[in-house]
Amino acid sequence: MAYITGLTKNKQEWTPQFIVSIDEEACIGCGRCFKVCSHDVLAFEELDEDDSAKMFMKVENAGNCIGCEACGKTCSKKCFTFAPLAA
Repeated sequence: MAYITGLTKNKQEWTPQFIVSIDEEACIGCGRCFKVCSHDVLAFEELDEDDSAKMFMKVENAGNCIGCEACGKTCSKKCFTFAPLAA
């Protein structure tokens, strides 16, 4: 299968890895990924469970993702799944 690729500034081939999902069970809602993403891809979600609320991230605007993986690189819990786009 062929994937959509690009070039880095020094002309090396690069395959962007786009966000597919976030594991809400592993996510602690720290917001690091939200802060590092400048393309409005992520949003906070609140889940009410037995008189306590849990915050976690969700993919709000997947179409805005540029495939940089900055969100996943800042995640201490490794909650993110990425995949390239098929050509």
